Amino acid sequence: MVTIDDYKGNDTTWCPGCGNFAILNGIRQALAGLGIAPHQVVMYSGIGQAAKLPLYTRGNVLNGLHGRALPMATGSSFADHTIKTLVFGGDGDGFAEGGNHFLHAIRRNPDIAYIAHNNQVYGLTKGQASPTSDPGFVTGTTPEGVSYERFNPAAVAISLNATFVARTHTGVMTHMVEMMKLAIEHKGFSFLEVLQPCVTYNKVNTLKWYRERSYDLADDKDYDPADREVAWKKALEWGDKFPIGIILRSERPTMTDRLKVLEQQPLNRRPSRPRDVRPLLDNFR
Repeated sequence: MVTIDDYKGNDTTWCPGCGNFAILNGIRQALAGLGIAPHQVVMYSGIGQAAKLPLYTRGNVLNGLHGRALPMATGSSFADHTIKTLVFGGDGDGFAEGGNHFLHAIRRNPDIAYIAHNNQVYGLTKGQASPTSDPGFVTGTTPEGVSYERFNPAAVAISLNATFVARTHTGVMTHMVEMMKLAIEHKGFSFLEVLQPCVTYNKVNTLKWYRERSYDLADDKDYDPADREVAWKKALEWGDKFPIGIILRSERPTMTDRLKVLEQQPLNRRPSRPRDVRPLLDNFR
């Protein structure tokens, strides 16, 4: 039987009160609750406070370049699509440095769960404005306030026909764990935006701010997460109120479903024949 203790890793170096603690605890609960053992999951991340999360748990882990976790995970999914593949990143790592990879991962639809920590600020590098900072947000690099529009990752994901888009925040632990489970279980690219506070550099978007403005789509019995047009409109809601829960859920062939070479078995279980590349190498002589 898998337990939360199976996922206990190294000590953290996050600031006291950081929302990452709740996310770390949540992912441990979700994986243990699904009965997924550490050897059955692989976790990728880039650089940043959020990207440290896999280092504080147990499993197959690779902490790579800033914003480059999704292409690493996509390659891993090519090699073995039978293992659960998770990606962790922050709003800076994922939507600034990694913005291009975010767009194309959605297009390819690999069987990956992307859990994005969004505290609307660069927490690791001393509080600069991030892609998801609200207009007017004052930081050391924007002393007169952010002067451009906020990047809306959920709306972007829906516009590119992602098959699973959901949102939660660290002020509703039970809800967050449930969304994590659904994202992990979903077949295809699943995007879960986890709103969280940065107690050091963001004094605006606090837990109180999230709790007062969020409402759960599950409470609306008429809401249909399969309706992409309605989902996109919901994803655009922000400010006075915004939705949490499953915003969009649909089905389409995954990246591995479209590749005949993977029909029989994963690439890492096929025999290696290095001699097959010799004719190609001979062309470079």
